[in-house]
Amino acid sequence: MKVLVTGGTGYIGSHTCVQMIDAGIEPIIVDNLCNSNQEVLNRIETLTGKMPTFYQGDVRDESLLDAIFAEHKIQSVIHFAGLKAVGESVSKPLEYYDNNVNGTLVLARSMKKAGVKSIVFSSSATVYGDPEIVPITESSPTGATTNPYGRSKYMVEQCLSDFYQAESDWSITLLRYFNPVGAHPSGLMGEDPQGIPNNLMPYVAQVAVGRREHVSVFGDDYPTPDGTGVRDYIHVLDLADGHIAALNSVGEKQGLHIFNLGTGKGSSVLEMIQAFSQACGHELKYQICARRPGDIAECWSSSEKAEKELGWKAIRTLVDMTKDAWSWQSKNPNGYHK
Repeated sequence: MKVLVTGGTGYIGSHTCVQMIDAGIEPIIVDNLCNSNQEVLNRIETLTGKMPTFYQGDVRDESLLDAIFAEHKIQSVIHFAGLKAVGESVSKPLEYYDNNVNGTLVLARSMKKAGVKSIVFSSSATVYGDPEIVPITESSPTGATTNPYGRSKYMVEQCLSDFYQAESDWSITLLRYFNPVGAHPSGLMGEDPQGIPNNLMPYVAQVAVGRREHVSVFGDDYPTPDGTGVRDYIHVLDLADGHIAALNSVGEKQGLHIFNLGTGKGSSVLEMIQAFSQACGHELKYQICARRPGDIAECWSSSEKAEKELGWKAIRTLVDMTKDAWSWQSKNPNGYHK
């Protein structure tokens, strides 16, 4: 089975490619490397014994996509490619809408021409906005998003849902991720953001390895047990396995399929810092700062639907997440850059 993986050298994409190859699925990767590194391909080969087919290019390049579909008998697409930083999206909304929304429309158009009618879209729990009730289920209200990143994911969900109404012989799967963290247990692959990390875990890891002085904790006055934001952190390999479960269960089944991928448990920012301190063996410094615009107090998932319909469940613990993230960061203090 050949699957086109857009954004396949990125953090989640690369781990998913490893799990796909192990499951006997062949990923064809297209990535513009704007937030990833080509060295990832060598790491995938080291871990799996197979070098994936790779095209350096942009998902908005329709002629490139047409050429890839013409060259390979692709059965499905996993669409990761997109910009993903909440804070940055507030200052660069046009780039986010162009990459995330327009990029998906170009991809869907090229798929339609090629007769490839199965897509798994990398959505986000941000589509739920600031939830009134937790845990969040797939039927919780969506659309009251708090930032352009979340809005771009919500808009793509709307576009694909409308498209399914018109083309009901497609299989369209929307996977709403919670907060992916951790790394491959080998320490060979992990999260390597360009510039200043926008997400908590890579920032904490860079403090642990001495690249940064302290963790900035944005807000300690939220209505949560310790005042810091609570999120549902999920190991990136559990998330990767969720994509394979979706491909196997509903990838060939006509319909609009929507699933949360999370652990069903929330952890606070301070709990994560403490867990990472234990993993790396020394206390990590942190400073309390003002809240960030667009951030919410708490957000965690119910993953019962995915368990029931996909036979998938997150099995890796907070200890696994921090241990694997530390293993990656300590072995690769500068990420994929030598």
